[in-house]
Parts: sequence; C-alpha cells; structure tokens
Amino acid sequence: MKQTLFRFFKPLSFLPALIMMYVIFGFSAQDADTSGNLSMNLSCKVIEIGNDVFKKGLDERQIEHYAAKIEHPLRKIAHMTEYFILALTVSLPFHVYGLRGLPLMLAAGIVCVAFAAGDEYHQSFVAGRGPSVTDVGIDSVGVFLGILSVQILCWIFFVSARAAKKNSSIEKASGS
Repeated sequence: MKQTLFRFFKPLSFLPALIMMYVIFGFSAQDADTSGNLSMNLSCKVIEIGNDVFKKGLDERQIEHYAAKIEHPLRKIAHMTEYFILALTVSLPFHVYGLRGLPLMLAAGIVCVAFAAGDEYHQSFVAGRGPSVTDVGIDSVGVFLGILSVQILCWIFFVSARAAKKNSSIEKASGS
C-alpha cells in the first residue's frame, strides 16, 4: 500500500516546479510599465517598513526618493530569489527520483538555466521589455545557490538518518 501511494504521488513532486515556472512566466509577461510599477510599489513598501521600524519620520517624497534608489537592486534580488526557489522545486523531485550529487546539480542546473534563457527570450516579445544576458547570469546565481542548498539539506538529513539507522543496527547487534 505504501509503495502504491509513493508511486502515485512521486510524479506530483514536480508540481511545485511547474507552478514556479508559471509564476515566473507570468511576471515576465507583464509589460514594462506594469512590471516597473510593481517593482516601484514593492520598493516603496520596503522603505515604508524600514521607516516604521527605525522611526525615521520620512515623508512621501523621501520614501519615493529612497524607493527609486533601491528599485533596481531589489529587482535583481527578486530575479535571484525566483530562480533560487525554482532550483529548490526542481532539485527536490530529482532527488526523489534518485539523482544525487553532481548528476542532480547538472540536471537541475541545465533545466533552470535553460528556463531562465527561454524566459529572457520570451521577454523579447513583451511590450517595452527585452532579453538580458545579465539577468540570465543573475538568475543562474540564484539557481546555483538553490541547488547547493538542496544538496546540503539532503546530505544533512539523509546522512544523519543513515548514521542513526547504522547506530541502531550496531546497538541491536551488540545487545544480542
């Protein structure tokens, strides 16, 4: 029964990756004005939160001034974060299917970086937007960090589980 459920749910492990790809594609399909307004609104929110937390007393004009200064770096951090999450959601199912180590890193890296390049190409068809090799590079940094995070987490959890199982077997053998 457990094997049957596992076989049924195993292919669904790719669903989060597909959802993340859909989200990224949706952001890329926004025209330049919509995308720029979203970035500026987010930048304003970040500055407003900082203003409230640090009690700086900034007025609307100052908030907009500082928001404009952080908008570009915030966009690039958003790129990196999207692809970090994509790498997580692509790497974990590969791990479920038995890929480990370098093969996992290569497979997930190829899928994610190819998606980043395709997504930048897609932007060339969107009003006011265009492809950027720099953005693919920034996305690739997020991909690398995401894959590395999965490798570290899987190593920690699975090596710890194997070590605990091995210790349990040794204790049982010595206790008999």
